[in-house]
Amino acid sequence: MAPLPNAELVKSSVQLYRYLLRCCKQLPEESIRQHYRHAVRQSFRVHADEDDPERIQQIIKRAIEDADWVMNK
Repeated sequence: MAPLPNAELVKSSVQLYRYLLRCCKQLPEESIRQHYRHAVRQSFRVHADEDDPERIQQIIKRAIEDADWVMNK
């Protein structure tokens, strides 16, 4: 399963959140979709107070790489 196009356009945490939730919609089983939606929401809450722009970009890059891995699994 291919990742969503335009991942390179994700620049903010809100854009990342929306991108990851759209990726979840493409997963084959409802239980898997629920699991990853929950994980995305939890991660968003955990990192909500992050204010270092460099760290935010690292988180975005890693989250997109992880999403690509999950989608190709």
